[in-house]
This record gives sequence, structure tokens and C-alpha cells, in this order.
Amino acid sequence: MEGFDDKLPDSSRVSVTKSTASATVEDSTSPPQAGHCAHDAPTKTPTDIDFPEGGLTAWLTVLGAFFVQACAFGYTTSFGVYQDFYARAYLSNESSSAISWIGSINAFLVIASSLFVGPLFDRGYFYHLLYGGSALLAFSLFMHSLAKPDAFYQILLSQGIGAGLGAGMLYLPSLSVVSHYFQRRRALAMTMVSSGSSIGAVVHPVMLNNLLNDPSIGFAVAARANAGLIAGLLLISCFLMRARVAPPKKHVNLWAVAKRFSKDKPYVFAALGMSLFIVGFYFPLFYLQLDAVRHGVDEGFAFYSLVILNACSFLGRVSPGFVANKVGTGNIIVVFTFICVATIFGLIGLSSVASVVVIAVIYGLASGVYITMLAPFLATLTDDFSELGARMGLAFFGCGVGSLIGTPISGALLTTDYIWWRPAVFSGIMAFAGWCCYVTSVILHRRREQRQRRNDIPNEKA
Repeated sequence: MEGFDDKLPDSSRVSVTKSTASATVEDSTSPPQAGHCAHDAPTKTPTDIDFPEGGLTAWLTVLGAFFVQACAFGYTTSFGVYQDFYARAYLSNESSSAISWIGSINAFLVIASSLFVGPLFDRGYFYHLLYGGSALLAFSLFMHSLAKPDAFYQILLSQGIGAGLGAGMLYLPSLSVVSHYFQRRRALAMTMVSSGSSIGAVVHPVMLNNLLNDPSIGFAVAARANAGLIAGLLLISCFLMRARVAPPKKHVNLWAVAKRFSKDKPYVFAALGMSLFIVGFYFPLFYLQLDAVRHGVDEGFAFYSLVILNACSFLGRVSPGFVANKVGTGNIIVVFTFICVATIFGLIGLSSVASVVVIAVIYGLASGVYITMLAPFLATLTDDFSELGARMGLAFFGCGVGSLIGTPISGALLTTDYIWWRPAVFSGIMAFAGWCCYVTSVILHRRREQRQRRNDIPNEKA
């Protein structure tokens, strides 16, 4: 998902300021040697930790994380360009459903790998994930450029699985490492980092559409040029990003706490809402450009439909932070997911340039707000912040499963006759089911807070 984006702090990062979990801190300007990341520097107790709230190393880490997001999730959410190109030219013998498996597997691995990458990050393997993920993503994309026409398995292995695993190794660590340097200004820093995926989702479609559809350039050179851009930015990120907080001595047992989470009804409905909503969420991102082309919209303009959508998504990502504390993250989630649902159903009426612009602008803004508010919303449902990483890991794993199955089902409903109302209705219904779960979660959470306030009043009088 334009993954979703985006702010997944791990348990040890939050426990630094919210719990009494043991942690150590080191100010490092170079990667530690294996096995020595937490023991070779002076330690501080959690209450003694000072966050720089800025400084050269901090802002260079933010810049590096911004580049990582542009290369990882920004590339994933640009798959609509390839969906259109493969269906029309390079994999013309395959159905839209089969082609969409490439993008959905990539999105699934990026999001769902948080369940396993998170614990590795907590244990101090940040540099291993950064360097390994960068190498795997760059290598996979260069191998992607060698894929032959109609060689579906070659593209699936390189772009779907290889690039998905590489981006998944980078996605969560690039977000979480920023919290090493910021507490008071953390929301600002995380917003800046997560906006990188939107910028990447603007740059990649512009670059790919102009290169892929130029007969003098072709697929191989276009894919190789894009891989070179990503490899260069990831190399810069490896030099810029530095971890500061070393792993805690005690780790949250993910599986042990999962049973306890299942009794938390607001959290359960929120996690279920994420899984259902994302089934329909990716349909406009993957199919808007192809939909516009098939409806006779000028190809020169249709190629920029995703650019418009993702540019508006950038605005949606950076705007809600100004009002979230006053309005409430749950209320924002409910309002803007409903707007997304209405826009997905609106794809049934797409037929002109004007309709493409309206859908791209509205869906871009609403989806950007949703992605930005998702992690803070889950945080509001958490009582013990030392378990926040585990809660988010489980919720995002379910979200990844939804992203895996959504677009292939939409492609199967689309058929080779391109009957567009079928996948639009399916995606809209699934997104609406997710919206209903979000509403239920917000209501249950509000009632729980009211009960807690009533219980606190006698204690205060006593």
C-alpha cells in the first residue's frame, strides 16, 4: 500500500519515553560492528535519555529515510504504470488479474514483512537491514530490466518477490530510526519521511511513462534507468542514516501478547478494518491509468493520472498533523475513509478527462490523509506503549494479506472484456466494510474512555 506510508514505530523506540523498559543509548556516526551495537557505549537509564530534537546527524537521517521511502514504497505505489504497460504491450498474453499479482505480492511483502523486520530492528540489526535491503532491492530491479517479453515468471520473481523483500527490509527501519532523534518534533520528522513515498510515486510514473512508451528506448533501458536512480538514492541513504538508540535488554514476545490483543475489541475492529479496507484501497492506484486509457482518454494525459493522484496524496499526508490533536485521529480516519469509499464507487462513472482529474484529486487527498493517520490511530488504542510495535506489526500483517488478494480479484472481475463496474463495486464494498469496522472501533474506544473517566473521578476525590 502508498505504504501505508507510513509511521510504524517499534516497541523499543516508544518504551524509551513511555515505559520503564531497559534501554541504552549511543550517539554513533558510523555503523557498529556486529554484536557490539548495544554494549560498547555509555548507557543511560530511560529517564535520563535526551533527544537531540535536531542537529546535523538527525536531519541527515531524516533525509536518508526520505530517500528510502521514495525508492521503496514510492516504487510499489507506482505499479499502475506497469499494470498498464504490461497489459497493453509487454505481457499482453496474460490477464489483468495475473499481472496484478506482481504488484500485489510486492505490496504484501513490503507491508507484511514488518511482522518479522520489526523484531530484527528491535534487536539492533538496523544496519544489516539497511544495507541488505538496499542491495537486494537494487539487484532485483536490475534483474527486472533483463526480463524478456511475455516472460511472466521473470518479472514476478524480480519485481514482485525480490523487490518486495528488499523494500520490506527498508520500509519499517527507515521510519522507526527517526524516532531515535526526536520526541517533541517527532510528528514533524515522521511526516517529512513518510512524504517521501508520495514524492517517489510522482517521480517514478513520470520517468517510466516517458521511457517505456518511447519506441527508441524500450523496456530494458527504461527499467535499468529507473533501477539506477533507485540504487543511487539508496547508496546515498546508506551514508546518511545513523541509528542512535541501542536495543533494550528485554523484548516483547509477539506471540504471547497476541492472545491478549484479541480481547481488546477496539483494536480488533481497527485491525479488521485495515485488512478489509486495503482490499479495495489499491484498486485506483493499480488501475486508474489503464481505466483512463481504455475509456478513450488521451494517452498523453492518462499517463499523468497517477502523477496527479500521488501529488495530491503528498498534500494529504502533510496536512492532517495540524488538526489531529484537536479533531482526533479516529474521527479523521472515519471521515476520510468514507471519502475514499465514495471515490472508489465513483470509478464506475469514469469516462472523460474531467472525471479522471476529479477522481485522482479527491482520492489522492483522502488516501494521503488516511495513510498518515493510520499509525497514530492505532497508537491511541494502545494502553501499554511498550507493546505498540507488536500491536502494529500484527495489524499491518493482516493489512498485507488484504493488499495481496485485493487487486488480483479486481483483475479477475475486470476480465479481458474490461467490464469496469464489477471491480469498482467489489472494491467499494470491501472498503465500505472496512469503514464500518473503523466506525465500530472508534465508538468502542470512546465508550471505554468514558468508563475510565468515570472510574477516575472517585479515585481523585479519595
